[in-house]
Amino acid sequence: MKILAIESSGLVASVAVTENHTLLGEYTMNHKKTHSQTLLPMLDELAKMIELDLNSLDAIAVSQGPGSFTGLRIGSATAKGLGLALDKPIIPVPTVDALAFNLWGTDKLVCPLMDARRQQAYTGLYTFENGKLHTIVPQCAVDISEVVAEVNKQGREVIFLGDGVPVFADYLAENVTVPYSFAPATCHIQRATSVAALGEVLYEKGIVESAREHKPEYLRLSQAERERAEKERDFKIC
Repeated sequence: MKILAIESSGLVASVAVTENHTLLGEYTMNHKKTHSQTLLPMLDELAKMIELDLNSLDAIAVSQGPGSFTGLRIGSATAKGLGLALDKPIIPVPTVDALAFNLWGTDKLVCPLMDARRQQAYTGLYTFENGKLHTIVPQCAVDISEVVAEVNKQGREVIFLGDGVPVFADYLAENVTVPYSFAPATCHIQRATSVAALGEVLYEKGIVESAREHKPEYLRLSQAERERAEKERDFKIC
């Protein structure tokens, strides 16, 4: 089972190739360059380094969302283009689930936090039991106060990770009532390796789609769509 994974849901751009639960190579950048500039060159470099024949792939796993609207579109377009050209299926991997997968094996509650702006976070709550990821709260876009309320309700130690941690660190310090910690730099950001690892689990469950069917999962309206809806609402009020 050989999987190419693509992660572009946030600032991080990452590609990886795994085969039978073994990482063959990963290229990850956490720098302010557009994914349209980085993904394909990174994939090309990785393919050369590990002597990858793209036709040998079984599937392409892609971080489906939520996350940056532009980043998700670029990642999905890249996956769709490769899938169509190579006639390979797409494995749609929930972004927040894959981020939680970074902490595979922990006995703590896992709470990914991705900054969704306007005091909101893309988040979820997870645990690992017998080597498997279990979802307590599925990925969602909610106010940070709702996240913290649910964490406190669980009443157990939690690990926070993701680009939302520095954004909400002060709020967490003031309002989280259970023991908590932040994941280290080695595993606190999105990585294509986790997308590939979780993708393989989903593939074995039959969760795949054709390249033509694939589309991102945004979970909420884009800023432009929200502003248009607000203007339409204001117009109706007037």
